[in-house]
Amino acid sequence: MLNFLRDRRLSIVWTVVRLWLGWQWLEAGLHKLSDPKWMQTGVALKGYWTKAVGTPDLIHYGWYKDFLGGLLNSGSYTWFAKLVAVGEFLTGVALILGVVTVFALAVGAFMNFNYMLAGTTSTNPVLYTLAIILLLAGSAAYYYGVDRVLFNYLRRDKNGALDKAIPAHK
Repeated sequence: MLNFLRDRRLSIVWTVVRLWLGWQWLEAGLHKLSDPKWMQTGVALKGYWTKAVGTPDLIHYGWYKDFLGGLLNSGSYTWFAKLVAVGEFLTGVALILGVVTVFALAVGAFMNFNYMLAGTTSTNPVLYTLAIILLLAGSAAYYYGVDRVLFNYLRRDKNGALDKAIPAHK
């Protein structure tokens, strides 16, 4: 199954999925970056956490409810909101360009996972699943992206020959 996902012939499919996923993150981040409730006061995140913690049975894990409650009570939403906004935006940019793709996919999946733990479904299960599939696709997910060019450059030795210690994409 993994070989099927990593087949270079599917790279164009994974590129379209990666671009779409990147666009979703970019849009979400841009919306937050331009909103003072996210970037100045953090009250948007405070409201989200307050609803998540205060709604019975929304969060199914007591440890996560306690975690969010601790962040809420400490006023961490003021700096955490900026982290969320910038993180979403940069994840989108990285996925669209295909640069640090694996890291961006892992960060995106982690954010989706946390949103789901906080009781928000929306598009999060779909975005999370696509990120995991792209992670399983490996280098086929960034075959058409900056990472491929960068990794090919880094694989060359001083004389311009490919370093045989690092396997090439198949």
